[in-house]
Amino acid sequence: MAPRAYWKGFLKLSLVSCPVKLFSATSSSDKISFNMIHKDTHNRVQMKPHDPELGEVSRTDLVKGYEIDKDQYIIVEADELKELQIESNKTIDIETFVEASEIDPVYYDAPYFLAPDGAVAEEAYTVILEAMAEADKVAIARVVLSGRERVIALCPKDYGFMVQTLRIGNELRKPQAYFDEMNGVSIDKDMRDLAKHIIDQKTTSYDPFAYEDRYQVAVKDLIQAKIKGQSPVISKAPERGNVVNLMDALKRSLEEEKRPAAASKAKTKKAASKKTTRKKAASKTK
Repeated sequence: MAPRAYWKGFLKLSLVSCPVKLFSATSSSDKISFNMIHKDTHNRVQMKPHDPELGEVSRTDLVKGYEIDKDQYIIVEADELKELQIESNKTIDIETFVEASEIDPVYYDAPYFLAPDGAVAEEAYTVILEAMAEADKVAIARVVLSGRERVIALCPKDYGFMVQTLRIGNELRKPQAYFDEMNGVSIDKDMRDLAKHIIDQKTTSYDPFAYEDRYQVAVKDLIQAKIKGQSPVISKAPERGNVVNLMDALKRSLEEEKRPAAASKAKTKKAASKKTTRKKAASKTK
């Protein structure tokens, strides 16, 4: 079954436009979710709206209110919000292009896929996609999602456009508030070199499939054990070792990183030695 589009509208570059569909690039289908149930009856609890004067009320009687003072609200009707039509409601109008490296990863929010909506859209979509890929640029545009206008980055990929919603400047706290108190520390060159050696030994290619949510796995194992009537095995986090001198810690870390490689080489040499011995024995038999 084809995924359901999160948003439909038009992608526009100057006078070139085409209908497009936006899809969420992430899935939460494997995530464990819990329902709230009563501890005695085990019935699922229903969260019903409650008014301090009237008691339980119907959701049809609820309206949106913006608090302007303590317990004072401005009522905003649903029809009034619908009338707030801005261009990005139904159109992703590319405003500018930037180098991908100019966007600090801290501004990236949620990823989406942007696909052409129908065969008629494919030509214009592909023209924009390939031109951006050749220029090696990321497009900045806006779109209304979930009742708010979002700034987005359109990134050309081999398969099509990936869209990243972007946080805007005033959504992020200033890092200086967290690092201003750091005093300038003079680092010994030997310690820095040891740290760089550890980094070199741990450097590899990033594989997103090499990682999993270990907490989710533990929760699933707990649930499966309870379903089978078994006593769940709860793993504990490893205990922290004693605090040691930084230089000693770096040296020990470097030795720890060397051990697996050394052990592997030793096994290889041992296997080669056994193979040579077998060959000699076989030749003597002949």
